[in-house]
Amino acid sequence: MDYYKAYFGALVVLCGGLLVSQPTRKQKLERRGDARNQGPRDEEHPEARWYKAYSLAVAADWLQGPYLFSLYKDEYNLDAGRVVSLYMTDVITTAISAYFIGILADKHGRKLCCMVYCVLYAMSCFLTIVPVTPLLFLGRILGGISSSILFTVFDSWMVTGFHNGKLDEEGCDLTRTYAATSVVSSLVAILSGILGEGLVWATGTKKSPFLVSVVLLWLALQTIWSSWAENFGGEVSSKRTDSATRSSVWSVLRTPSILALAFASTLFDGSMNLFLFYWMPALSSLHKSSGELPYGIIHSSFMAASMAAALAFNIIMDKRIVRYSRLLVGVLFAAVFGFVKLAAAKTETGAFWLFCLLEACRGMFAPGVGYLKANLIDDDARATVYSAMRTPFDVLVVVSLLVAKDNTNLDGVFTTCILMLTAASTAMWVASLRGMP
Repeated sequence: MDYYKAYFGALVVLCGGLLVSQPTRKQKLERRGDARNQGPRDEEHPEARWYKAYSLAVAADWLQGPYLFSLYKDEYNLDAGRVVSLYMTDVITTAISAYFIGILADKHGRKLCCMVYCVLYAMSCFLTIVPVTPLLFLGRILGGISSSILFTVFDSWMVTGFHNGKLDEEGCDLTRTYAATSVVSSLVAILSGILGEGLVWATGTKKSPFLVSVVLLWLALQTIWSSWAENFGGEVSSKRTDSATRSSVWSVLRTPSILALAFASTLFDGSMNLFLFYWMPALSSLHKSSGELPYGIIHSSFMAASMAAALAFNIIMDKRIVRYSRLLVGVLFAAVFGFVKLAAAKTETGAFWLFCLLEACRGMFAPGVGYLKANLIDDDARATVYSAMRTPFDVLVVVSLLVAKDNTNLDGVFTTCILMLTAASTAMWVASLRGMP
Protein backbone atom coordinates (compact mmCIF):
# COMPACT_ATOMS: atom_id res chain seq x y z
CA MET A 1 0.00 0.00 0.00
CA ASP A 2 2.73 2.45 -0.94
CA TYR A 3 0.19 4.91 -2.28
CA TYR A 4 -1.14 5.48 1.25
CA LYS A 5 2.38 6.36 2.36
CA ALA A 6 2.56 8.80 -0.54
CA TYR A 7 -0.77 10.34 0.48
CA PHE A 8 0.46 10.71 4.05
CA GLY A 9 3.71 12.28 2.82
CA ALA A 10 1.79 14.78 0.71
CA LEU A 11 -0.34 15.78 3.70
CA VAL A 12 2.78 16.20 5.85
CA VAL A 13 4.30 18.48 3.20
CA LEU A 14 1.08 20.50 3.15
CA CYS A 15 1.25 20.85 6.93
CA GLY A 16 4.86 21.99 6.66
CA GLY A 17 3.97 24.66 4.13
CA LEU A 18 1.11 25.95 6.27
CA LEU A 19 3.29 25.87 9.40
CA VAL A 20 5.93 28.21 7.98
CA SER A 21 3.13 30.59 6.92
CA GLN A 22 1.66 30.88 10.43
CA PRO A 23 1.11 34.30 11.99
CA THR A 24 3.20 34.79 15.12
CA ARG A 25 3.08 36.64 18.41
CA LYS A 26 6.00 38.79 17.29
CA GLN A 27 4.15 39.86 14.15
CA LYS A 28 1.12 40.87 16.20
CA LEU A 29 3.24 43.00 18.52
CA GLU A 30 4.99 44.61 15.55
CA ARG A 31 1.66 45.44 13.90
CA ARG A 32 0.56 47.00 17.15
CA GLY A 33 3.83 48.93 17.42
CA ASP A 34 4.54 47.44 20.86
CA ALA A 35 8.21 46.57 21.18
CA ARG A 36 8.09 46.51 24.98
CA ASN A 37 6.55 43.10 25.29
CA GLN A 38 8.54 41.27 22.66
CA GLY A 39 11.14 40.14 25.20
CA PRO A 40 14.46 38.42 24.51
CA ARG A 41 14.64 35.61 22.00
CA ASP A 42 15.20 32.96 24.67
CA GLU A 43 12.20 34.02 26.79
CA GLU A 44 9.64 31.25 27.26
CA HIS A 45 6.36 31.71 25.42
CA PRO A 46 3.60 32.88 27.81
CA GLU A 47 1.45 29.88 26.89
CA ALA A 48 4.21 27.26 26.97
CA ARG A 49 2.95 25.91 30.30
CA TRP A 50 -0.44 25.22 28.71
CA TYR A 51 0.95 23.36 25.71
CA LYS A 52 3.33 21.26 27.81
CA ALA A 53 0.68 20.06 30.23
CA TYR A 54 -2.04 19.62 27.61
CA SER A 55 0.20 17.63 25.26
CA LEU A 56 1.12 15.22 28.07
CA ALA A 57 -2.50 14.88 29.21
CA VAL A 58 -3.87 14.24 25.74
CA ALA A 59 -0.95 11.94 24.84
CA ALA A 60 -1.93 9.67 27.72
CA ASP A 61 -5.43 9.49 26.25
CA TRP A 62 -4.33 8.93 22.64
CA LEU A 63 -1.73 6.33 23.56
CA GLN A 64 -4.10 3.86 25.20
CA GLY A 65 -7.24 4.52 23.15
CA PRO A 66 -6.54 2.21 20.18
CA TYR A 67 -5.75 -0.75 22.43
CA LEU A 68 -8.45 -0.59 25.07
CA PHE A 69 -11.09 -2.85 23.61
CA SER A 70 -8.70 -5.06 21.65
CA LEU A 71 -7.04 -5.71 25.04
CA TYR A 72 -10.39 -6.82 26.43
CA LYS A 73 -11.17 -8.99 23.42
CA ASP A 74 -7.81 -10.41 22.37
CA GLU A 75 -5.85 -10.77 25.63
CA TYR A 76 -8.63 -11.12 28.20
CA ASN A 77 -10.91 -13.11 25.87
CA LEU A 78 -14.02 -11.27 27.01
CA ASP A 79 -17.17 -11.90 25.00
CA ALA A 80 -18.53 -9.16 22.74
CA GLY A 81 -21.42 -8.40 25.08
CA ARG A 82 -19.09 -7.77 28.02
CA VAL A 83 -16.87 -5.52 25.90
CA VAL A 84 -19.87 -3.46 24.79
CA SER A 85 -21.00 -3.19 28.42
CA LEU A 86 -17.60 -1.83 29.41
CA TYR A 87 -17.71 0.71 26.61
CA MET A 88 -21.23 1.76 27.55
CA THR A 89 -20.14 2.16 31.17
CA ASP A 90 -17.44 4.57 30.01
CA VAL A 91 -19.68 6.78 27.89
CA ILE A 92 -22.62 6.75 30.31
CA THR A 93 -20.32 7.80 33.14
CA THR A 94 -18.98 10.59 30.94
CA ALA A 95 -22.52 11.80 30.23
CA ILE A 96 -23.66 11.66 33.86
CA SER A 97 -20.55 13.21 35.37
CA ALA A 98 -20.07 16.05 32.85
CA TYR A 99 -22.29 18.69 34.44
CA PHE A 100 -21.20 17.94 38.01
CA ILE A 101 -17.54 18.04 37.00
CA GLY A 102 -18.01 21.57 35.70
CA ILE A 103 -19.67 22.75 38.92
CA LEU A 104 -16.92 21.23 41.08
CA ALA A 105 -14.18 22.71 38.90
CA ASP A 106 -15.65 26.22 39.08
CA LYS A 107 -16.11 25.95 42.84
CA HIS A 108 -12.91 24.21 43.97
CA GLY A 109 -10.50 25.20 41.22
CA ARG A 110 -9.84 24.18 37.64
CA LYS A 111 -6.15 23.52 38.22
CA LEU A 112 -7.05 21.15 41.05
CA CYS A 113 -9.58 19.41 38.83
CA CYS A 114 -6.99 18.94 36.07
CA MET A 115 -4.64 17.41 38.63
CA VAL A 116 -7.45 15.09 39.71
CA TYR A 117 -7.75 14.06 36.04
CA CYS A 118 -4.13 12.87 36.09
CA VAL A 119 -4.68 10.82 39.24
CA LEU A 120 -8.02 9.29 38.20
CA TYR A 121 -6.85 8.42 34.70
CA ALA A 122 -3.69 6.81 36.08
CA MET A 123 -5.88 4.71 38.40
CA SER A 124 -8.04 3.79 35.41
CA CYS A 125 -4.93 2.61 33.54
CA PHE A 126 -3.81 0.45 36.46
CA LEU A 127 -7.27 -1.10 36.81
CA THR A 128 -7.43 -1.78 33.07
CA ILE A 129 -4.38 -4.04 33.11
CA VAL A 130 -5.90 -6.23 35.84
CA PRO A 131 -8.17 -8.82 34.14
CA VAL A 132 -10.79 -8.90 36.90
CA THR A 133 -14.22 -7.90 35.66
CA PRO A 134 -15.35 -5.67 38.57
CA LEU A 135 -12.02 -3.81 38.43
CA LEU A 136 -12.37 -3.37 34.67
CA PHE A 137 -15.77 -1.74 35.17
CA LEU A 138 -14.36 0.50 37.90
CA GLY A 139 -11.59 1.44 35.49
CA ARG A 140 -14.17 2.46 32.89
CA ILE A 141 -16.03 4.58 35.44
CA LEU A 142 -12.83 6.43 36.31
CA GLY A 143 -12.02 6.71 32.61
CA GLY A 144 -15.42 8.29 31.92
CA ILE A 145 -14.96 10.87 34.67
CA SER A 146 -11.48 11.61 33.35
CA SER A 147 -12.83 12.18 29.84
CA SER A 148 -15.29 14.76 31.18
CA ILE A 149 -12.44 16.65 32.81
CA LEU A 150 -10.14 16.49 29.79
CA PHE A 151 -12.68 17.84 27.32
CA THR A 152 -14.14 20.64 29.46
CA VAL A 153 -12.04 21.71 32.44
CA PHE A 154 -8.67 21.94 30.68
CA ASP A 155 -10.18 24.28 28.12
CA SER A 156 -11.85 26.35 30.86
CA TRP A 157 -8.57 26.77 32.73
CA MET A 158 -6.78 27.85 29.57
CA VAL A 159 -9.31 30.54 28.58
CA THR A 160 -9.63 31.99 32.07
CA GLY A 161 -5.85 31.92 32.48
CA PHE A 162 -5.53 33.78 29.18
CA HIS A 163 -7.89 36.49 30.43
CA ASN A 164 -6.44 36.70 33.95
CA GLY A 165 -2.89 36.89 32.64
CA LYS A 166 -3.86 39.51 30.05
CA LEU A 167 -1.92 37.53 27.48
CA ASP A 168 -3.46 39.54 24.67
CA GLU A 169 -1.24 42.42 25.78
CA GLU A 170 1.78 40.13 25.28
CA GLY A 171 0.89 39.44 21.67
CA CYS A 172 -0.99 36.18 22.25
CA ASP A 173 -4.28 35.51 20.51
CA LEU A 174 -7.00 32.99 21.43
CA THR A 175 -7.48 32.15 17.77
CA ARG A 176 -3.85 31.07 17.52
CA THR A 177 -4.09 29.29 20.86
CA TYR A 178 -7.04 27.17 19.77
CA ALA A 179 -5.52 26.45 16.37
CA ALA A 180 -2.20 25.49 17.98
CA THR A 181 -4.02 23.30 20.52
CA SER A 182 -5.72 21.43 17.67
CA VAL A 183 -2.36 21.03 15.94
CA VAL A 184 -0.81 19.73 19.16
CA SER A 185 -3.64 17.22 19.58
CA SER A 186 -3.26 15.93 16.01
CA LEU A 187 0.53 15.75 16.23
CA VAL A 188 0.37 13.96 19.57
CA ALA A 189 -2.15 11.51 18.08
CA ILE A 190 0.28 10.61 15.29
CA LEU A 191 3.27 10.25 17.61
CA SER A 192 1.22 8.29 20.15
CA GLY A 193 0.12 5.89 17.43
CA ILE A 194 3.73 5.25 16.43
CA LEU A 195 4.83 4.87 20.06
CA GLY A 196 1.91 2.59 20.88
CA GLU A 197 2.65 0.23 18.01
CA GLY A 198 6.30 0.15 19.00
CA LEU A 199 5.46 -0.64 22.62
CA VAL A 200 3.10 -3.48 21.70
CA TRP A 201 5.66 -4.90 19.26
CA ALA A 202 8.52 -4.69 21.79
CA THR A 203 6.65 -6.07 24.79
CA GLY A 204 4.23 -8.46 23.10
CA THR A 205 1.30 -7.17 25.16
CA LYS A 206 -1.26 -4.41 24.74
CA LYS A 207 -0.94 -3.57 28.42
CA SER A 208 2.29 -1.64 27.84
CA PRO A 209 0.67 1.54 26.38
CA PHE A 210 -1.39 1.84 29.58
CA LEU A 211 1.72 1.70 31.75
CA VAL A 212 3.44 4.37 29.67
CA SER A 213 0.26 6.47 29.90
CA VAL A 214 0.67 6.42 33.68
CA VAL A 215 4.16 7.90 33.26
CA LEU A 216 2.80 10.62 30.98
CA LEU A 217 0.04 11.42 33.46
CA TRP A 218 2.60 11.71 36.26
CA LEU A 219 4.60 14.17 34.15
CA ALA A 220 1.43 16.11 33.36
CA LEU A 221 0.56 16.24 37.07
CA GLN A 222 4.00 17.62 37.90
CA THR A 223 3.78 20.22 35.13
CA ILE A 224 0.33 21.42 36.19
CA TRP A 225 1.24 21.52 39.89
CA SER A 226 4.45 23.46 39.34
CA SER A 227 3.55 25.89 36.55
CA TRP A 228 -0.20 26.55 36.49
CA ALA A 229 -1.91 29.24 38.54
CA GLU A 230 -5.27 28.30 40.03
CA ASN A 231 -8.45 29.91 38.72
CA PHE A 232 -12.03 29.57 39.86
CA GLY A 233 -15.57 30.46 38.90
CA GLY A 234 -17.16 33.71 40.04
CA GLU A 235 -18.62 32.30 43.23
CA VAL A 236 -15.22 32.36 44.97
CA SER A 237 -15.00 36.12 44.82
CA SER A 238 -18.69 37.02 44.88
CA LYS A 239 -19.80 34.33 47.37
CA ARG A 240 -22.81 33.44 45.28
CA THR A 241 -25.18 30.77 46.50
CA ASP A 242 -25.45 27.51 44.59
CA SER A 243 -28.98 28.42 43.45
CA ALA A 244 -27.77 31.78 42.14
CA THR A 245 -24.94 30.07 40.28
CA ARG A 246 -27.34 27.57 38.70
CA SER A 247 -29.63 30.41 37.68
CA SER A 248 -26.72 32.22 36.05
CA VAL A 249 -25.64 29.09 34.19
CA TRP A 250 -29.08 28.37 32.81
CA SER A 251 -29.57 32.00 31.80
CA VAL A 252 -26.35 31.70 29.77
CA LEU A 253 -27.45 28.41 28.21
CA ARG A 254 -30.77 29.96 27.14
CA THR A 255 -28.97 32.65 25.15
CA PRO A 256 -29.85 32.09 21.45
CA SER A 257 -26.23 32.21 20.30
CA ILE A 258 -25.15 29.67 22.95
CA LEU A 259 -28.10 27.42 22.13
CA ALA A 260 -27.22 27.52 18.43
CA LEU A 261 -23.54 26.82 19.15
CA ALA A 262 -24.35 23.93 21.50
CA PHE A 263 -26.87 22.47 19.02
CA ALA A 264 -24.50 22.72 16.06
CA SER A 265 -21.47 21.36 17.92
CA THR A 266 -23.49 18.45 19.35
CA LEU A 267 -24.72 17.38 15.92
CA PHE A 268 -21.35 17.92 14.27
CA ASP A 269 -19.46 15.96 16.94
CA GLY A 270 -22.14 13.27 16.83
CA SER A 271 -21.66 12.89 13.09
CA MET A 272 -17.89 12.72 13.49
CA ASN A 273 -18.36 10.07 16.18
CA LEU A 274 -20.32 7.94 13.71
CA PHE A 275 -17.59 8.57 11.15
CA LEU A 276 -15.07 7.07 13.59
CA PHE A 277 -17.19 3.92 13.83
CA TYR A 278 -17.65 3.42 10.11
CA TRP A 279 -14.57 4.60 8.23
CA MET A 280 -12.87 1.20 8.55
CA PRO A 281 -15.77 -0.88 7.20
CA ALA A 282 -16.44 1.73 4.50
CA LEU A 283 -12.86 1.58 3.20
CA SER A 284 -12.73 -2.20 3.58
CA SER A 285 -15.87 -2.60 1.45
CA LEU A 286 -14.15 -0.70 -1.39
CA HIS A 287 -10.75 -2.38 -0.99
CA LYS A 288 -10.12 -4.59 -4.03
CA SER A 289 -6.42 -5.47 -3.85
CA SER A 290 -4.91 -8.22 -1.72
CA GLY A 291 -3.55 -7.58 1.73
CA GLU A 292 -4.88 -5.71 4.73
CA LEU A 293 -5.36 -1.96 4.68
CA PRO A 294 -2.61 -0.03 6.54
CA TYR A 295 -4.95 1.39 9.16
CA GLY A 296 -2.12 3.05 11.10
CA ILE A 297 -0.94 5.05 8.09
CA ILE A 298 -4.53 5.91 7.16
CA HIS A 299 -5.29 7.17 10.66
CA SER A 300 -2.09 9.23 10.65
CA SER A 301 -3.20 10.72 7.32
CA PHE A 302 -6.52 11.71 8.88
CA MET A 303 -4.66 13.42 11.74
CA ALA A 304 -2.43 15.22 9.24
CA ALA A 305 -5.52 16.47 7.39
CA SER A 306 -6.96 17.72 10.67
CA MET A 307 -3.67 19.43 11.50
CA ALA A 308 -3.52 21.13 8.09
CA ALA A 309 -7.06 22.46 8.54
CA ALA A 310 -6.24 23.88 11.99
CA LEU A 311 -3.18 25.64 10.54
CA ALA A 312 -5.29 27.00 7.68
CA PHE A 313 -7.88 28.21 10.19
CA ASN A 314 -5.22 30.25 11.94
CA ILE A 315 -4.14 31.93 8.70
CA ILE A 316 -7.71 32.65 7.58
CA MET A 317 -8.77 34.22 10.87
CA ASP A 318 -5.57 36.24 11.20
CA LYS A 319 -6.36 37.89 7.89
CA ARG A 320 -9.98 38.44 9.00
CA ILE A 321 -11.25 37.03 5.73
CA VAL A 322 -14.54 35.87 7.22
CA ARG A 323 -16.36 35.88 10.55
CA TYR A 324 -15.99 32.85 12.81
CA SER A 325 -19.65 31.87 12.59
CA ARG A 326 -19.68 32.15 8.80
CA LEU A 327 -16.56 30.01 8.56
CA LEU A 328 -18.24 27.35 10.70
CA VAL A 329 -21.26 27.41 8.39
CA GLY A 330 -18.92 26.73 5.48
CA VAL A 331 -17.23 23.91 7.38
CA LEU A 332 -20.61 22.31 8.14
CA PHE A 333 -21.66 22.51 4.48
CA ALA A 334 -18.33 20.95 3.48
CA ALA A 335 -19.01 18.10 5.91
CA VAL A 336 -22.48 17.63 4.37
CA PHE A 337 -20.84 17.44 0.95
CA GLY A 338 -18.37 14.87 2.25
CA PHE A 339 -21.06 12.54 3.56
CA VAL A 340 -23.20 12.98 0.43
CA LYS A 341 -20.30 11.92 -1.77
CA LEU A 342 -19.37 9.07 0.60
CA ALA A 343 -22.85 7.61 0.25
CA ALA A 344 -22.13 7.24 -3.47
CA ALA A 345 -18.38 6.52 -3.30
CA LYS A 346 -17.21 3.92 -5.82
CA THR A 347 -13.45 3.83 -5.25
CA GLU A 348 -11.22 3.30 -2.26
CA THR A 349 -9.09 6.33 -3.08
CA GLY A 350 -12.13 8.57 -3.43
CA ALA A 351 -13.49 7.42 -0.06
CA PHE A 352 -10.09 7.97 1.57
CA TRP A 353 -9.91 11.61 0.46
CA LEU A 354 -13.51 12.21 1.48
CA PHE A 355 -12.66 10.92 4.94
CA CYS A 356 -9.66 13.27 4.94
CA LEU A 357 -12.09 16.09 4.09
CA LEU A 358 -14.21 15.18 7.11
CA GLU A 359 -11.15 15.17 9.36
CA ALA A 360 -10.18 18.56 7.92
CA CYS A 361 -13.66 19.81 8.83
CA ARG A 362 -13.08 18.57 12.37
CA GLY A 363 -9.68 20.30 12.47
CA MET A 364 -11.23 23.64 11.50
CA PHE A 365 -14.49 23.30 13.44
CA ALA A 366 -12.92 22.63 16.85
CA PRO A 367 -10.85 25.83 17.16
CA GLY A 368 -13.72 27.88 15.72
CA VAL A 369 -16.18 26.61 18.30
CA GLY A 370 -13.57 26.96 21.04
CA TYR A 371 -12.96 30.60 20.18
CA LEU A 372 -16.66 31.43 20.06
CA LYS A 373 -17.29 29.76 23.43
CA ALA A 374 -14.35 31.66 24.89
CA ASN A 375 -15.86 34.96 23.76
CA LEU A 376 -19.55 34.29 24.41
CA ILE A 377 -19.24 32.76 27.90
CA ASP A 378 -18.00 34.57 31.02
CA ASP A 379 -15.22 33.14 33.14
CA ASP A 380 -17.46 33.06 36.23
CA ALA A 381 -19.07 29.71 35.41
CA ARG A 382 -17.09 28.69 32.35
CA ALA A 383 -16.40 25.06 33.31
CA THR A 384 -20.03 24.52 34.34
CA VAL A 385 -21.37 25.93 31.07
CA TYR A 386 -18.82 24.01 29.01
CA SER A 387 -19.80 20.79 30.75
CA ALA A 388 -23.51 21.47 30.28
CA MET A 389 -22.94 22.17 26.58
CA ARG A 390 -21.11 18.87 26.18
CA THR A 391 -23.72 16.76 27.98
CA PRO A 392 -26.07 16.45 24.94
CA PHE A 393 -23.14 15.12 22.89
CA ASP A 394 -22.37 12.51 25.55
CA VAL A 395 -26.02 11.41 25.44
CA LEU A 396 -25.87 11.31 21.64
CA VAL A 397 -22.79 9.07 21.84
CA VAL A 398 -24.75 6.60 23.98
CA VAL A 399 -27.61 6.59 21.46
CA SER A 400 -25.14 6.23 18.57
CA LEU A 401 -23.54 3.23 20.23
CA LEU A 402 -26.90 1.53 20.66
CA VAL A 403 -27.80 2.20 17.02
CA ALA A 404 -24.38 1.43 15.55
CA LYS A 405 -23.81 -1.79 17.49
CA ASP A 406 -25.63 -4.02 15.00
CA ASN A 407 -26.03 -1.62 12.08
CA THR A 408 -24.15 -2.44 8.87
CA ASN A 409 -26.18 -0.12 6.63
CA LEU A 410 -23.54 2.44 5.68
CA ASP A 411 -25.90 4.41 3.44
CA GLY A 412 -28.36 4.79 6.30
CA VAL A 413 -25.62 5.97 8.65
CA PHE A 414 -24.29 8.50 6.16
CA THR A 415 -27.82 9.76 5.49
CA THR A 416 -28.30 10.28 9.22
CA CYS A 417 -25.07 12.28 9.34
CA ILE A 418 -26.20 14.39 6.39
CA LEU A 419 -29.48 15.25 8.14
CA MET A 420 -27.72 16.08 11.41
CA LEU A 421 -25.16 18.30 9.71
CA THR A 422 -27.82 20.05 7.63
CA ALA A 423 -29.68 20.93 10.82
CA ALA A 424 -26.43 22.09 12.42
CA SER A 425 -25.50 24.31 9.47
CA THR A 426 -29.01 25.83 9.44
CA ALA A 427 -28.75 26.70 13.15
CA MET A 428 -25.32 28.29 12.68
CA TRP A 429 -26.47 30.22 9.61
CA VAL A 430 -29.39 31.70 11.53
CA ALA A 431 -27.12 32.59 14.47
CA SER A 432 -24.66 34.19 12.07
CA LEU A 433 -27.41 36.32 10.56
CA ARG A 434 -28.35 37.43 14.08
CA GLY A 435 -24.89 38.78 14.77
CA MET A 436 -22.78 35.91 16.11
CA PRO A 437 -19.10 36.90 15.75
